[in-house]
Amino acid sequence: MRKFFIDCLLATAFVFVTLGGIVQITDLKVFSAFDPLGQALGDMELTDIAFSQLRSDPAIDTNIVIVNIGALPRGGVAEQIRILNKYNPKVIGMDSFFDCPLGLRDTINCPPLADVMGNAMLGNAIAETKNFVLVTRVTQTDSLFNAQLTTDEEISFDSLERTDADIRGNAFEGYANLPTDADNQESFKTCRTFIPRLPVADDTLNAFSIEVARIYAPEKTERFLARGNEEEVINYRGNIVDFYGASSFSGRYFALDWYQVLNEEFLPTLITDKIVMMGYMGDDFSDTSWDDKFFTPLNRQYAGKANPDMYGLVVHANIVSMILAEDYIEVMAKWQEWTIAILVCFLNVALFWLIHHRIPDWFDGITVMLQLLQIILLSFLMIYFFNWYGFKLNLTITLAALALVGTCFEIYVGVVVKTFEVVRNSRWFTKRRAEVLTSD
Repeated sequence: MRKFFIDCLLATAFVFVTLGGIVQITDLKVFSAFDPLGQALGDMELTDIAFSQLRSDPAIDTNIVIVNIGALPRGGVAEQIRILNKYNPKVIGMDSFFDCPLGLRDTINCPPLADVMGNAMLGNAIAETKNFVLVTRVTQTDSLFNAQLTTDEEISFDSLERTDADIRGNAFEGYANLPTDADNQESFKTCRTFIPRLPVADDTLNAFSIEVARIYAPEKTERFLARGNEEEVINYRGNIVDFYGASSFSGRYFALDWYQVLNEEFLPTLITDKIVMMGYMGDDFSDTSWDDKFFTPLNRQYAGKANPDMYGLVVHANIVSMILAEDYIEVMAKWQEWTIAILVCFLNVALFWLIHHRIPDWFDGITVMLQLLQIILLSFLMIYFFNWYGFKLNLTITLAALALVGTCFEIYVGVVVKTFEVVRNSRWFTKRRAEVLTSD
């Protein structure tokens, strides 16, 4: 029994060593050129199916109105804010920067500086708004970036990109950064999570959506922050109107195009005491621009995505909706993921040992069938736990171990164990009988 237990432990360890080796090789992208299917599915998670295919239609969030600023100049944006302010919104959030890139403050490198009247109008409109939230972007100075290139420390930030001081005045601020795997703004971006708070230099800052929610519903926001999670999964509610069908659950937010605000084509009750979130969402709602646009779990094409489905402003609106509804997604802890993976793998190895010893002729067929059934069952559990309970049952490591356990077991028994027996019985470790009889 003791030997059986040790063999099971060693075989389980062999599975995870092999899994680690495969992960290291794939991280090097040695075979990426020959793996178009893997690249197409690499951005997909099983829970995306629950988001885009299985959920019942959520109700429209009447607390939030989303406004497109389009390609309006700063004076036009100021006029939008002035009109909206007439109807007393509770808070206005602006997901757009009004600054000079790279700090080059001349009219050649920063043409908006020439619009002196427009800048003054925008600054006055923001100042006259009771609760106005502007976005910032957390960044790194060159010295910090270069220092962290040579260390394994967690990435930190020490500076902010902000709207120009003469425009932002005393407005509230929150960073707009969203965690993605993209190298830059123009790259393929998938957004599933956000970071509620970040330390920047000697301060701790709120995310843009947190700051908007804090002003509108401070008690609910405090309860959300009290969860203490460094990163939260976004419980997506829906999208604005989508003329091209890229997203599930479009039309879940009231949205006004730039001209509808300027022409006051809306009911006053749509704005009064509500959250108004403004930003760029194409030159108009029929525009297919990819600027500040993300792939999300609501994308109808959840595998091998072709077109992004949601503007960054709408992502922020979904975060605010989640906080106001107090409808969060719980996530399995990392130690729980590993515990389940090791336990399931160990039990499979023990079962495979019994099959190998008692019915060896049936070993291949039975073990492959068991692996397949478990992978299908656990995949369904991941999807439906997420759909039913809002719980992200992350069994990716378990699924990977199950996919490898059969092959690794055969390698362990057929190669590792037999090699160990050959070495143990070789003359390197034992004397032959003749040598024992003739030795002094």
